[in-house]
Amino acid sequence: MDERTFEEIDTRGLVEVLEEASRPVLDARDVNAYNGWRLHDERRGGHVAGARSLPARWVGESFWEDVLRKKQLPVGGRPVVYAYRRKDALRLARALYGTGYPAPDIYDGFLQEWSADPDLAMERMPRFHTLVHPGWLKAALGGEDTENPPEGPVVVCHSHYRNSDDYARGHIPGAIAMDTLALEEPRMWNRRSPEELREALLAHGITADTTVVMYGRYSSPDNRDPFPGSNAGQIGAIRNAVIMMYAGVRDVRVLNGGLMSWEAAGMPVTEEPGEPEPEEDFGADIPARPGLMVDMPEARALLAADDGELVSVRSWKEFIGEVSGYNYIDVKGRIPGAVFGDCGSDAYHMENFRNPDHTIRENGEVKRRWRESGITPDKRIAFYCGTGWRASEAFLNAWLLGWDNIAVFDGGWMEWSNDPSNPIETGVPGDGDG
Repeated sequence: MDERTFEEIDTRGLVEVLEEASRPVLDARDVNAYNGWRLHDERRGGHVAGARSLPARWVGESFWEDVLRKKQLPVGGRPVVYAYRRKDALRLARALYGTGYPAPDIYDGFLQEWSADPDLAMERMPRFHTLVHPGWLKAALGGEDTENPPEGPVVVCHSHYRNSDDYARGHIPGAIAMDTLALEEPRMWNRRSPEELREALLAHGITADTTVVMYGRYSSPDNRDPFPGSNAGQIGAIRNAVIMMYAGVRDVRVLNGGLMSWEAAGMPVTEEPGEPEPEEDFGADIPARPGLMVDMPEARALLAADDGELVSVRSWKEFIGEVSGYNYIDVKGRIPGAVFGDCGSDAYHMENFRNPDHTIRENGEVKRRWRESGITPDKRIAFYCGTGWRASEAFLNAWLLGWDNIAVFDGGWMEWSNDPSNPIETGVPGDGDG
């Protein structure tokens, strides 16, 4: 397709497009650049205010058309596309034009003009530094200077659930293995006691002053399935990260996209095992952030509060009581008064919180979905699911947005449904069932 098919737009023109809000502006760069990382030494990190994230590298992937459908871009509005490199902007423009969109305009001034001018509006994920990219991790492991440097000695943890072979068959060099059962007990899958957490963290060489980077692998052996049937690796890593934050580790980070993103960036993996270097003093009382977790009494109080919400991060079939979601939970239904947070298609998918490459979904998309359901940062929000894993990923999304008054209801549906004194609802809310 001839490059002349696409017209140029200058900075003044882009400002006018944004003021009119009638055409989509699309950022074709890596999602980590969109979130706020300065990957090409731009003066300011982040994206053009109001732009949507649609990386050019997704073009041609098996999930490409599904991405476009979920983005819900206005088909009639002529897009504006920008990137670090013109060839990436053109790649996305051609793909959009070939899918039926009007020929996009190309903006080439992001690096030299937009990001360099403090008077031109930019946005970024408020806590983007919590979600690190492979280049940052490589630099941090090598002791190199990097943006938002680690606050303490770095420990990288390869998360798994009762599957040490997952670590043995390939991991990031220098990473140690961490079973999710180190931090949660297998009866109700709740976090372990403060003393058990202290012992486990110290055994893994982690103190309150350690910078911990968590990541996991996805279940498909070749990492190509965009929505694998079981995602114990990365979601387990996020679960561990949230428990560590609760315990008091001050600098906890998550590798965006997990091992899949590390390998996609051409980084090496190894089968050479890493050994933790145990510590003796955690350096803080556990839990140092008790408000990040709530238990049954606080969950009940939130249901009765005018300024709080208990948010169900479950699938629709779980929420209305068609299925329990798990073969080890018999009771079906929902907590009466809970708000539907919609994880995705079932208990083992989080596609409403992730991109198809398993990176965290564009924060504006998550925020808009939540706002439509009344999930807003002015309230005390506690997320729950079946046993705490999906709730932890929703918590991470809210944390990245800069929300502070948030928590995980650790017991979730499993603990609630095991107490016969707790009420249960089924059916579609408001239709008279239940």
